Amino acid sequence: MTSIQVAVDNGTYQEPDKTTVSEWLDDWMETFCAVKVKPLTYSSYETAIRTHIKPAIGALKVQAVKGIHIQKLYNSMIASGSSAKTVKNISAILHKAFSMAKKQGMLQMNPCEAAEVPKVIQREIKPLTDAEIPLFLKAIEDNPMRNAYALCLFAGLREGECLGLSWDQVDFEGKKLTISQQLQREKKKNGKYYIAPTTKNGKVRKIVPPDIAFQYLRAERARQAENRLLAGELWNNPHNLVFTTEIGENLAISTFYKTFKKIVAEIGRPDARPHDLRHTAATIAIASGADVKSVQDLLGHATASFTLNVYTHTSDQMKKDTAARMQNYYDNLGQKKA
Repeated sequence: MTSIQVAVDNGTYQEPDKTTVSEWLDDWMETFCAVKVKPLTYSSYETAIRTHIKPAIGALKVQAVKGIHIQKLYNSMIASGSSAKTVKNISAILHKAFSMAKKQGMLQMNPCEAAEVPKVIQREIKPLTDAEIPLFLKAIEDNPMRNAYALCLFAGLREGECLGLSWDQVDFEGKKLTISQQLQREKKKNGKYYIAPTTKNGKVRKIVPPDIAFQYLRAERARQAENRLLAGELWNNPHNLVFTTEIGENLAISTFYKTFKKIVAEIGRPDARPHDLRHTAATIAIASGADVKSVQDLLGHATASFTLNVYTHTSDQMKKDTAARMQNYYDNLGQKKA
C-alpha cells in the first residue's frame, strides 16, 4: 500500500492490466492499423507478428515486458540468420505497438527504448557495367518482357512502377512519364494483384527519360495492339496497363523476377536483380554529369541527401572525368596569369 501510494504521488502508478502482448497486438492491428496502413504493409505486419514476435514474447503481459525481453528477441533473430534489416522492421512494429499502448495508459514507458537495434549494413550496389549493358539488351531482344526491362533500365523505374504504368501516364509528345502508381500483390497465398500509390505520401513525380525509352514504349504499344486484336473478346486490361500478357492481364511480378534472373545469368551476372536496372540508370545519370537534385527527381527519393548516400560509389571513369575537369580548371588559371 505504501509503495502504491508513493507511485501515485510520483505520478508513476500503473493500473494493473493482464493483457498479453499477443492480445494487444491483435487489438492494435485491428483498431489502429487496419484503417491506416496500406494492405501490403498490413500484411507484412501480420507476417512479422506471427512469425517472430508472438512466438518470443506473445505470452508475456504487456506491462511485464522489459528492454531485456526485446533485446533477447533481436539477438535470437540475428543468431537464427535474420538480417539486420528484418530485425529493424520488427523493431519498428514493436515500437509503434508499445507506443500506442503507452498512449492508452497501459504503460509508463516504451520497453523498446531500452533495447538496441543492430546496425543495418547497406547492401553494396552493383549496377550493370558499360560492357554488360549491351549484352543485357541483346539477351532480352526476343523476350516478351523486353520492353518492360528496357524501361526499367532507361527510366530508372522500380519493378512495381514499371508493371503498374498505364498508357494514361505516357506522354509521347511531351516525352514525359507520370509515375503515380505501382502494381502490388497481397502477401498471402493466392494473393490478388492491385494498383497502389507509388510512394508512402502518394506524391506524384514526372520524369523525362532519354528518347530511347520511348522507342521501347512505342514498340510495346504496337505489340499490345496486335495482341489485343488477336485476343478479341478475351482482352482484359481494366487499368489500361502498358505491360500486359497476351490477353491484357497484368504481368506477374514473380515471373518478371524469375525471367530476369535467367537472363542475367546468361551474361555472367547471376547476382543482379531487377532493381539493379534502376541503380544502373541512376549511375549512368550521375556519370553523365546530371546534378544530384535531377537524379533525386528521376528516382523519386524523398531527399537529395538520401540519393547521395545510396550512390556514394563512383566508377573509375567518373573519377578520371573529375580529375580531368580539375586539371582543366587549374590549367586555365595558369593561362589567365600568363
